[in-house]
Amino acid sequence: MYVTGIDIIEIGRVRQAVARWNSRFTGRVYTPAELQLCRGRIPELAARFAGKEAVMKALGTGVRGINWRDIEILSLPSGKPQVQLNHRAKHKAQELGVSRLEISLSHSREYAIATVVGGTV
Repeated sequence: MYVTGIDIIEIGRVRQAVARWNSRFTGRVYTPAELQLCRGRIPELAARFAGKEAVMKALGTGVRGINWRDIEILSLPSGKPQVQLNHRAKHKAQELGVSRLEISLSHSREYAIATVVGGTV
């Protein structure tokens, strides 16, 4: 079985959420490792937000049923983004028989986008 998900977000929406709610927003959505990696750079935070939504779509859950922090998007030393699933997200992937997810992130001045493809190894 193969799964796919895609998401695009206006970077300004993430900028507004960070400005308005600061750590309430970032602490709910991002893991400490993601926050350290992004170092407050809004386009990178937005790309990871889109990535998490794309993963949720690939798993068929939408934003319900999975905690944002159950999906962690870090980078390999090469810079390639990598998805780590935990808790409910990991269980949902196992239910679907998805053992591997590949993700691509990108952003322009105004938008961040993510595409996820997954399946069995």
